[in-house]
Amino acid sequence: MNQVVLTACIAEASALRYTPAGLPALDLRLEHESEVTEAGHKRQVKVAVKAVAFGALAESLGKQAIGSPWRFTGFLATPRNGKYPVLHVQQFQQD
Repeated sequence: MNQVVLTACIAEASALRYTPAGLPALDLRLEHESEVTEAGHKRQVKVAVKAVAFGALAESLGKQAIGSPWRFTGFLATPRNGKYPVLHVQQFQQD
């Protein structure tokens, strides 16, 4: 199963673009910071994740403020010309 749930802030959002098929698309950079327990020890975790949203979801995300916190749900995929996975956002809600 490829499903990701991440609480993160919108750190950066590009201008809304359109795919060759005319579908709205939005590229984002999300930032997460938390404390987790790993092997019995507390650890500070910081991560920046590239993300993308399509359709009405992209239009809605594009209206949100930079720095606003959200809970994102989606899946990871590597772009055809890329090396690193990108979070494809399928849902988001206020955290």
